[in-house]
Amino acid sequence: MTQAVDVMVIGGGQSGLAAGYHLRRLGLDFAILDAQSTPGGAWQHTWDSLHLFSPAAYSSLPGRLMPPQPGETYPDAGHVVDYLTDYEQRYDLSVHRPVRVAGVHRDGALLRVETDSGTWLARAVISATGTWSRPFIPAVPGRTEFQGAQRHTVEYRSAADFAGQKVIVVGGGNSGAQIAADLAYDTDLTWVTLREPRYLADDIDGRTLFDHATARRRALDEGRTDTGGVASLGDIVAVPPVRTARDAGLLKAQPMFTRLTETRVVWADGMTAEADAIMWCTGFRPALSHLAPLGLRGPRGHIPTAGTQALGEPRLHLIGYGDWTGPASATLIGVGRPARDAARRIADLLR
Repeated sequence: MTQAVDVMVIGGGQSGLAAGYHLRRLGLDFAILDAQSTPGGAWQHTWDSLHLFSPAAYSSLPGRLMPPQPGETYPDAGHVVDYLTDYEQRYDLSVHRPVRVAGVHRDGALLRVETDSGTWLARAVISATGTWSRPFIPAVPGRTEFQGAQRHTVEYRSAADFAGQKVIVVGGGNSGAQIAADLAYDTDLTWVTLREPRYLADDIDGRTLFDHATARRRALDEGRTDTGGVASLGDIVAVPPVRTARDAGLLKAQPMFTRLTETRVVWADGMTAEADAIMWCTGFRPALSHLAPLGLRGPRGHIPTAGTQALGEPRLHLIGYGDWTGPASATLIGVGRPARDAARRIADLLR
């Protein structure tokens, strides 16, 4: 069965919903395809203790403030799932799930979206699949020889799963710091980072990060000196659990090891540490395999864009993958603006 819409949105998480909100406001005919079986995007798969960096009012999608979570300054992931579920229903967004997209193809004046439940034809496509489904683990020598458990951020749930074990946490970003802080009390923890951890000032949260990301994008667009954006402030937001563990002396980072053996990690100077488990908090790559038939991939696996619009295919827009598709566009508060811009440019194109 083949169906047709003006705009196809691929991905039903926060970015896809923000796109749907703006497409509906512009009166465009659209559908959203989501591989998940329930609403909430990647937020329904995060670890138990995860909280947002910002208060609810500063973590909202366009048109609908996130309500505060009783007893919490920074809402937890479950609250975000509830918010996204309500958002989808409130704006009557047309989400089809679970639907997996196999590929997007050029088909004359249209784009053909092949899925596991049929074919769609669209005049434009917004890709909003994020990064959660593409965890990255570096190719460290000996990784396949290590006999202990190896987990990525996407597989972590709670410290109880590792109680009493010798755990190596790899990664100096927010996920690494938060999971290390979570594990610091009930495990024999070694935290490993490529460079000395850089904490942002304790009073900085997601509001400030969004402002800095936006200021950097504005400076670059206007040809002014690069402000450095969020990276100039540090790598780790000092959320309360991280501050507590850090101030208690429980987050002392070691440099990155050079190789693994069956039971240990080994540093360049010959020092070793025994490990029962390694937690790789080493980031993600954009989930773009569904766009491979279009042949648009550029350096570092990214698709070159002007704003959200693909340079090699003006009917395609990308949102929610990071600063290369809009300042802070991978965040709740940051995705609204690129979603609005993409919807407007598509509306202009379809006219």
